[in-house]
Amino acid sequence: MAEVTASEGHWTFDGDLLRIVPGNGRGVHRLRRVLGELEVPLEAVAGIAFEPGKKGGVLRVRLRQGADPLLQAAGNALDDSSDPYRLALPKEASALAEYFVDEVRNALQIEQVGSGPVDRYLLPGPAVPLRASGGEGSVTFDGENVRLDWSWMAEQAKHKAGPQQFALADVVKVELHPSVGLDGGHLRFRLRGHPAPPEPKYDPYCLSLWGTKKEGATAIALAASVVARLPHPGASPSAPLPRPADDLALPEAPPAQPEPSPEDDHDVLLRRLRELGDLHKEGILTEEEFTTAKQALLRRF
Repeated sequence: MAEVTASEGHWTFDGDLLRIVPGNGRGVHRLRRVLGELEVPLEAVAGIAFEPGKKGGVLRVRLRQGADPLLQAAGNALDDSSDPYRLALPKEASALAEYFVDEVRNALQIEQVGSGPVDRYLLPGPAVPLRASGGEGSVTFDGENVRLDWSWMAEQAKHKAGPQQFALADVVKVELHPSVGLDGGHLRFRLRGHPAPPEPKYDPYCLSLWGTKKEGATAIALAASVVARLPHPGASPSAPLPRPADDLALPEAPPAQPEPSPEDDHDVLLRRLRELGDLHKEGILTEEEFTTAKQALLRRF
């Protein structure tokens, strides 16, 4: 197992799963702590790199487009401090980071994971319930319903409309705009059957945000949690709605699978070695890449 640790968190990779655990220090961005532990399947990874610097370096993992509802919802709202897929490392951890990168890249080659977009979410999204506050009220989401409540600072139009509660099934789109300058940003819900909304401050389905690290983090997490339960933008119109793990009650146990025999493992190993050999002959893998991938494959078997 490959692992690397820094003040921002702890990353491990076991060949199939990249596990990201945030640090608990005061300097760790609130969004990372709100999201908690992230489990990224190998099939969701598009690439990984270590960028060395004078005082250390940065380990970055890049996910396939459409794999993560957090990235889908956040857009450009994430910066270096809040991005959970970025880990700043001290100089003494450089060797571990490079080994970590090699292990992930070897696994991607062996499993022949593509780097293109996907048509379904491969990560579940933040757990519910969630609540975020803004400059004029708050928004809550319990997995099935969204509710907006207004404070005395809200515009008269929102007070007149009153608190808003609507089902997840009525949500067509979630818009999250980060703070820019004096504009604290906003979180807006587009509902089915409703006309184009007015300005955010008059829209009863839109919450203006404070623009602070604390409340901005919970708004991003809440938006991602709603997005995770909406149809994937790349899915066909007939595709069923996603069902996050925390929404499932007593799922049926999958049928028991027979344990693979040594002969089965041997056949898989030979097939993978032949595939690597073909990639090497075609010039897709260099001699060094072929040797490294072959050694990693033999270790796994």
